[in-house]
Amino acid sequence: MELSGREFLDSVLKQFDDVADTLGIDEGVKEFLRTPKRALIVSVPVKMDDGSVKVFVGYRVQHNNARGPYKGGIRYHPHVNLDEVTALAILMTWKSAVVDLPYGGAKGGVRCNPKEMSKTELERLTRRYTAAIYDVIGPVADIPAPDIYTDPQTMAWIMDTYSQIRGQPTPEVVTGKPVYLGGSEGREEATAYGVAVCVREAAKRYGISFKNATVAVQGYGNVGYNTARILHEWGAKIVAVSDSKGGILSNDGLIPEKVMEHKKKTGSVVGFEGAQNITNQELLALSVDFLIPAAIERQITEKNADDVKAKVIVEGANGPTTPEADEILEQKGVKVVPDILANAGGVTVSYLEWVQNVQKVRWTREEVLDRLDRRMVKSFNDVLEESKKYGVSMRKGALLLAVSRVAEAVTTLGIWP
Repeated sequence: MELSGREFLDSVLKQFDDVADTLGIDEGVKEFLRTPKRALIVSVPVKMDDGSVKVFVGYRVQHNNARGPYKGGIRYHPHVNLDEVTALAILMTWKSAVVDLPYGGAKGGVRCNPKEMSKTELERLTRRYTAAIYDVIGPVADIPAPDIYTDPQTMAWIMDTYSQIRGQPTPEVVTGKPVYLGGSEGREEATAYGVAVCVREAAKRYGISFKNATVAVQGYGNVGYNTARILHEWGAKIVAVSDSKGGILSNDGLIPEKVMEHKKKTGSVVGFEGAQNITNQELLALSVDFLIPAAIERQITEKNADDVKAKVIVEGANGPTTPEADEILEQKGVKVVPDILANAGGVTVSYLEWVQNVQKVRWTREEVLDRLDRRMVKSFNDVLEESKKYGVSMRKGALLLAVSRVAEAVTTLGIWP
C-alpha cells in the first residue's frame, strides 16, 4: 500500500520528532527544522503537439540550507503533490548530512504523466518549469538532479534553459547530466556502488566472510543489477535476483551480466537457464548472508518480516522496510543498513559532479569511485558508532547523526534577522 503525501509527511516528521527528543534539541530549533524554508508552487503552461495548451502544476520545496546549497531531485509523476515533495526535501537534508556533504535538502516535481507526453512536450514542460523556478535555483543556491521519470536529457534541458536566461554556460546548476555535457563518470553505477560498499563494510563489522558471502537482490533495475554485478566482481556469491515478474534462485551462484542479457531478451529474469524460478516473497525469505531490497518501497512489512532469514539487510531502494517490520527484524537480531546511508552513493557522486563543474576539472571513473568508496566507508563507520553510542539500530543511528549535524549548524549560525 502506497502512503498518501500527507501520511508520508506525517511519518517523516514523527521520525524526526523522535530523534530530536533523544538528542534533546531546543524546542525552537526543533520547530525550525520541521518547517521548510521555502515551498514554491508554480503554474506550468505548455503548448501541446496538437496546438492546445495544458497547465501543469510544479513544485520546488527547499527545506534547510544551514550546511550548504539545497540539493534534491525533480520528479515527473501524475500523483506529485506538495506534502510528498516536502517530505522528500526533508529526507534529502538528512541524507546529505549522513554522508557529510556540504548540502541542504530540497525536492521538486511536476504533476504530469510523462508516459503520455511526447519528447517535444516534455522539453517544453521542462523549460517552462525551469523558467518558473529560475529565481530560486542556481549553482550556489539550489542544485536539482534527476528523480522518477526524469533523466540526463531532462537535466540537459534545465541546464540549457538556466544558462540561456543567465547569459553564460552554467553546467554546475544541475547534476546527473550526460557525461559529455559536464556529467560525472561513474554516475550511473554510483548508488549501486555505495550499496556494495555498505555490504562489504557490514561483512567486516559483523564477522561475515565476504568471499563467497551469499546475496539475494530484489529488483533488477539500475541499482539492483549494478549492485549484483559489483558484488560478484568483488567475490560475493549472488544466489537469487528478482524483478516485478518474479525471481530466480541458484545455490551455485549467478553471473549477473548473463542474467541481464536474458532479461533484455525476454523482459524478465524469470526462466534463466540453470536457475529455479521463485516468487519475490520467496526471495525475501531466503537464508542468505545479505538481502538487498532494491525494488520499490514497503516490501518488508509486519506480514513477512518474521520470514526473513538474512543476517543483514542493506537497503538499495527508498523505504523498502516499514517501521513495524523494523521492530520485528530488530527483535530477531537481523541487522539493517538503512536506505538513508546505503543508497547515498547517488547524491555523493552528484556532489562530486558539482565539484568538478565548479573547479572546471574532469576526473576519471576510477578517481570518482575511489572518492565515493572512502566517503561511504567513513559514513558507514560514523553511523555504526552513533548507533552504538545510543544503543539503537543503524537506522536510528543514521538519523541521530544527520539531525545532530544539521541542528548544530543551525544553532551555531543562529536565527537572523
